[in-house]
Amino acid sequence: MATRQALYSDLAVPPGEYLAEVIEELGMTQADLARRMGRPTQAVNEIVLGKKAITSETALQLEMVTSVPAHIWTGLEDEYRLVLARQEEAQQLQQDGGKVDVDLFRAMVKLGWLGSARSTSERARELRKFFGVAALSYVKDAKLSGYAFRIANRDAASSLALAAWLRRAELDTREMRTEPFNPDGLKAAIAELRQTTRRDPQYWLADARRLLAAYGVALVVQPHLPKTYANGAAFWPLPDKAAVVLSLRGAWADIFWFSLFHELGHVLLHGRREPHISIDKADDKVEIEANLFAANQLVPRAKYEEFVLNGDFSVAAVKAFADLVVVAPGVIVGRLHHESHVPHNRLNSLREKVDFRSWGVEPLTATPKQVQRGSEPPRSRARSSPRLAGSAR
Repeated sequence: MATRQALYSDLAVPPGEYLAEVIEELGMTQADLARRMGRPTQAVNEIVLGKKAITSETALQLEMVTSVPAHIWTGLEDEYRLVLARQEEAQQLQQDGGKVDVDLFRAMVKLGWLGSARSTSERARELRKFFGVAALSYVKDAKLSGYAFRIANRDAASSLALAAWLRRAELDTREMRTEPFNPDGLKAAIAELRQTTRRDPQYWLADARRLLAAYGVALVVQPHLPKTYANGAAFWPLPDKAAVVLSLRGAWADIFWFSLFHELGHVLLHGRREPHISIDKADDKVEIEANLFAANQLVPRAKYEEFVLNGDFSVAAVKAFADLVVVAPGVIVGRLHHESHVPHNRLNSLREKVDFRSWGVEPLTATPKQVQRGSEPPRSRARSSPRLAGSAR
């Protein structure tokens, strides 16, 4: 008897419909088929209605009774179940897509992290592939809780945006080669890293990456996303490989360097400890430790206290002190501002701004809506960028 080829479509057709046609051609009833197979009539009826699956054992029995090869029955069953699964997935994608912030998605597309998509389902599918999860609800369990990161305004932060920002860094660090993590070597390299602040800014990223990679730390610099508010993060993509990721929120060089040293503080002081999320509160012991580490490694504490006691905060004095401790003058100014030794409108001529484009990184300077409308991005608010309450600058 001729058999027909299984057709693949979005229409869920239970193989029982084909079975009903076959037994009708053979002049059988469902009861006849059940007796020949040694099965209850109800079981055959459930197969015909698509309520009961055709197992491999059932397929072999059907082959003997109907002369239709077993692989046809299992193929029809597999296709039917797959179509049902796709239909269910389509519903889940629609639900997932409804949870996606459109501005966040557009920002990720603009940065080249995602492919463009128009429908909510397509957006959800793109994000699932990006995160490597079967549903967006699994993102929180995939990796986010394993990071320690600094947030300027956690209450307004989007957990999905933070997860996306960290996921991009995670993907990038996979491609970055480093030596096995060497804490003693990293501690010894801090002085060289501090001296890097005095070089031409266009070399900062390459120099810092080279130095840190030699001791097992992968450094990633990437734009922030809407509602992330994160200045930096530290995590461990591998047991012998640490990673530090810095955002491009604000363009002041001293903020960049402080954030880098802060995250290195997490790496050296806290290692692969329990998950920690910081909002830079004064009573956050771990953040205070990382802040003090950054402040004192950038500017040695004893010499800084002596400089402050002297009370001369002129341009010449700041430059001379920066030469003494071998750090960029802007780093000194940033700390003096933060500790209110000088007003924030003084000594800014000694602070540098970073052109991230010279590093091959394109900041997300305009919001997705502004980009879409073609309007000008807002003026930089770097002067008012949060210094992160509780930071020891």
